[in-house]
Amino acid sequence: MDRVGLASTSAPPAPSGSAARSVSSRLPVFPWDRLLPVKEQASSHPDGLVDLSIGTPVDPTPESVRRALETGSNAPGYPTVWGTSQLRSSIVDYLRRRVGSVPVTDDCVLPTIGSKELVASLPLQLGVRPGQTVLIPEVAYPTYAVGALLAGADVVASDATTAVGPADVPLVWVNSPANPTGRVLPVEHLRKVVVWARERGAVVASDECYFEWGWDAEPVSILHPEVNGGSLESVLAVHSLSKRSNLAGYRAAYVAGDPEIVSGLREVRRHSGLMVPAPVQAAMRAALDDDAHVGKQRPRYSRRRRLLLSALERAGFRAEHSEASLYLWVTRGEPCMDTVRWLAELGILVAPGDFYGPAGARHVRVALTATDERIEAAVARLFGVG
Repeated sequence: MDRVGLASTSAPPAPSGSAARSVSSRLPVFPWDRLLPVKEQASSHPDGLVDLSIGTPVDPTPESVRRALETGSNAPGYPTVWGTSQLRSSIVDYLRRRVGSVPVTDDCVLPTIGSKELVASLPLQLGVRPGQTVLIPEVAYPTYAVGALLAGADVVASDATTAVGPADVPLVWVNSPANPTGRVLPVEHLRKVVVWARERGAVVASDECYFEWGWDAEPVSILHPEVNGGSLESVLAVHSLSKRSNLAGYRAAYVAGDPEIVSGLREVRRHSGLMVPAPVQAAMRAALDDDAHVGKQRPRYSRRRRLLLSALERAGFRAEHSEASLYLWVTRGEPCMDTVRWLAELGILVAPGDFYGPAGARHVRVALTATDERIEAAVARLFGVG
């Protein structure tokens, strides 16, 4: 298999309704649709719903970013897929400043239309084929598996590379800090994955969208020389500004790593017209050049985390991992939907752990992304039953 490229240059068959249905039939039910009846129950609470089920930021977008978006709004021409040289420079500077002495240069980075778009399309863009296997974490963001299924590939969910045996594995996903668990993978684990993948000609894609939010452990990027031996061969890191800078509505992210792979992705995306809008590129640059707003946001999340963790533990929950990211991964030792319904009686909506795979069937994910007022309401309700 070519490491990066279009799966075929021959003309595709004519599209049909049955073909579209066959693609959708490979996909699972959209997870949050399952929560709608429980959300209705939680919303009936006299003091209103506290929605901790989805990690969507609620705090203001930094003023400097909003000004940059406005200033860049006169954009009559098409943007480029690779982004402006100024944006690429800001990405490189940020990674060197925040991740460490990474060997990242201009040709190693590529802006994307949010990170979920890239995660879902990466197997196809890498040329992953039916019959091959994509390795994802045992408890994982559902879109890793969706991307593999869209490419017609098989999926193995495991934290051990030995689980795939002799299968043809072109792509391995890792996620640190992890969604939903908040787990931070140590350098030794990441290094072993990189070595294993290189021996097999596989790409390691590391989802690092929660990189700024380490609480009890400091995340390490797959781009760091301690992990990759000073070479970016076969590694990609996915970063997002949705959580770092409250830019979820802007769809602003980027991928960085092996320049050969990035170049191939850039060509595929040029053919596909996957361009970040020019005003958003200007906003991304402003956000990446400014670390101060992250420093202001951090204590907000830290306080919310401290209050929720204390209240959940008082109510009989046990937190596991949760050393980083914007979630608490907790359990009462019962099936996750029982816990979801119990919390819904208190007007609190959380995500059931089985959204993220069978291994999460006795946990729930609790997001820190709610206003201080709603967090305090949840805390009061939990303390009332604790």
